[in-house]
Amino acid sequence: MQQVVIGALVRGRRVLLAHRSPNKRAYPGVWDLPGGVVEAGESELEALTRELHEELGVRIATSSASHLGRVEGGPAGEPAHISAWIVRRWQGTPANVAPEEHEDIAWFDIDDLPPLAHGLVQIALVKAMERRRC
Repeated sequence: MQQVVIGALVRGRRVLLAHRSPNKRAYPGVWDLPGGVVEAGESELEALTRELHEELGVRIATSSASHLGRVEGGPAGEPAHISAWIVRRWQGTPANVAPEEHEDIAWFDIDDLPPLAHGLVQIALVKAMERRRC
């Protein structure tokens, strides 16, 4: 089973989402957290660092990353373990440097999130951000 990591870049009450290409096999044409497959020999944080650099052009501060949770997902017949992370610090300005992966990226207020590919990740993200606000 594939291991996948996804990351929420968070600034205040806003989270950066990526709109998946309609050509993607898994969850085409929906908003989601950027990320990808953990390669052999990588830890989840190493994979998250690599994926967010490849897709957004940023270098995350792994010390600012906190684990959000795990869900099962993937296209039919190709299940995956998906591990979600919140990242509060990074270097660089996020940009869509992987247009073959995402049509667009955009910041959303936590109260105005579109439906994400993984509903349980969305619920956990909102709860974690609300707890931090208190």
